[in-house]
Amino acid sequence: MGARTGQQYLDKLNAMTPELYVNGDKVTAKVAEHPAFRNNALTYAKLFDLQHDPAYRDVLTYPSPTTGDRVGTSFLVPRSEDDLKRRRAAFSVWAQESNGFLGRSGDYMNSSLTALATAKTFFAKADPVFGERIEAYYELARENDWLATHTLIPPQVNRAVSGSQQGGGNLAAKVVEERPDGIVVRGARMLATLAPIADELLVFPSTVLRGTPEDTPYSYAFAVPNDAPGLKYYCRSRLDHGGSHFDEPLASRYEEMDAVVVFDDVFIPNDRVFLLGHPELCNAWYAETGAGALMTHQVVTRTLAKTEFYLGLASEIAAAIGIGGFQHIQQDLAELISYVELEKAVLRAAEADGSPSPDGVFLPKWDVLNAARNWYPTKVSQRLPEIIRKFSASGLMALPSEADFDTDGRADLDTYLQSATLPARDRARLFKLALDASVSSFAGREALYEYFFFGDPVRMAGAQVNSYDREPLQARVRDLLTREAH
Repeated sequence: MGARTGQQYLDKLNAMTPELYVNGDKVTAKVAEHPAFRNNALTYAKLFDLQHDPAYRDVLTYPSPTTGDRVGTSFLVPRSEDDLKRRRAAFSVWAQESNGFLGRSGDYMNSSLTALATAKTFFAKADPVFGERIEAYYELARENDWLATHTLIPPQVNRAVSGSQQGGGNLAAKVVEERPDGIVVRGARMLATLAPIADELLVFPSTVLRGTPEDTPYSYAFAVPNDAPGLKYYCRSRLDHGGSHFDEPLASRYEEMDAVVVFDDVFIPNDRVFLLGHPELCNAWYAETGAGALMTHQVVTRTLAKTEFYLGLASEIAAAIGIGGFQHIQQDLAELISYVELEKAVLRAAEADGSPSPDGVFLPKWDVLNAARNWYPTKVSQRLPEIIRKFSASGLMALPSEADFDTDGRADLDTYLQSATLPARDRARLFKLALDASVSSFAGREALYEYFFFGDPVRMAGAQVNSYDREPLQARVRDLLTREAH
């Protein structure tokens, strides 16, 4: 079939029969028509449609190596720096369309599958059949243009013990039966962003396993259709409240639902099991396969688009209310400009300094991307809404709804809520956007989501320190200390 249209995506979603729970409703059909999921599904449909737009077709798709049909560029196996640039160009189209607010656009998990499907050296450490299975699955995903998400960690019950010890070992999703034709999984995982409107759920290693016998049932990687028997999703409350694009400009478009996943004895056939046992390989899943590098390449492209959006929004606010000439405002705008240019530089450096993997996949430079994924969540993502709050101040609260402009009070609103450059209605529309980007429930979820996107920032920092080769720099210091005096 190749790259899907938006309507094909929506038709497939409505034909599925998942088990979803949201705001007291049980949803088992017509997911794309449910109020909790409809708007976001329509947004994703637009991304699929862009693949067929003549202006973007050659950027977002390429000829399949097996069928010749056009398939998504995020499935392109990079063999050179130019291929990485080609992939980034495709990422940028979707990221700019969504202004970086779709954290689980399809190109994210597609990037993971692309790396995994080519990591033959890694899978051979366990059994080459695992590599063969994931390569076959990758081809299915590519040719059917599946939208996949993933689920990461055990339920948050008692973080003083490992996932395998939560609730006496009966809470975290684990393999409870190995059969000749597959495995049976029971337990829960969180947090499956986008899951209600995805085609597939990828259940990959996430937390560090200790390699003890107790961890064996939790050592796995597999894929499951979103409506597999026994698979249940318990969604958080909606963050869009049914408002218009005027009143909820971001939430009404980009509200990606998060869900806890319950596996009620879900059967996974062998052809969808990509690793079983081997906790040491589970721990190396992202680093040794290149999946972490290709996924982070997509993430930095997305966060660049998001940072650009905040720079544009801050600049619009400054112009609208005449604060652009103040030096403290210019200082903040300069800070945003620096973030944008630094992210651009990270992407170029990661691509230019990339190198082939043992399997011949050209991967972006990990140290560069790792620096960005430690820097953005804590230093940048939390600062973006803060600057918008500072620029907007009380303007974020003096905001009538769209409906108020159709009442007898319109004349008062036009008089008292105008700005230096905008009539009242346009000013309200701009500040509603600022509200949704900085203080609304949607904005709060975005801040939390970005902060923990890759995991606990403290643990991430420790991993970065432990993996970075500082010895040459320490040697330079020792050399200076032992030089003979002139």
